[in-house]
Amino acid sequence: MKKVILLSAAVSSLAFVGAPAMAQSTAVLSPITGYGTLGYGMRKHGDQLESVTGRLGLRFGRFVGIEGEGAFGVDDKKGTVGGLPYKSELNRSVAAYAVGYVPITNRLDVFGRVGLGNTKLTGTLGETSITKQRDSVNYGGGAQFFFTGHDGLRADFTRESYRNGPGHANVWGVSYVRKF
Repeated sequence: MKKVILLSAAVSSLAFVGAPAMAQSTAVLSPITGYGTLGYGMRKHGDQLESVTGRLGLRFGRFVGIEGEGAFGVDDKKGTVGGLPYKSELNRSVAAYAVGYVPITNRLDVFGRVGLGNTKLTGTLGETSITKQRDSVNYGGGAQFFFTGHDGLRADFTRESYRNGPGHANVWGVSYVRKF
């Protein structure tokens, strides 16, 4: 009987001590907020190509989120190779990410992200045109600062490591962020 009473007391005390921890873990995940970004991206893969980038994301509490990203090229690069004219351009890039946040202050977050992407590029050399799609594993990070409760700026870096072709691309971005 003493063992049953002691066991009951131990379980009760663990439940009492564990309740705030369980409440805290649900508080970490409870407020789901959405956000969108619109900004400029600079992609370096051979040539330096510029893009307009948009994102939609969900943040589950303070530390975890997911986001989808899309970009399209706004310029093309021209030059000559061996006397032949060439042109390269970014048609589009799409990706999905898991995001981890570290809140520094109420207005400043740093984050890391990892995901999968697909990029479509077109290149022309002389009269020959080639369009390639490349799947990639993407990873990177950055920071975002909110100057109001809903409006902020984001700076980030992403490395796209191509899975079905040689190479990688480095992408730097600056975006306006809007929480909703």
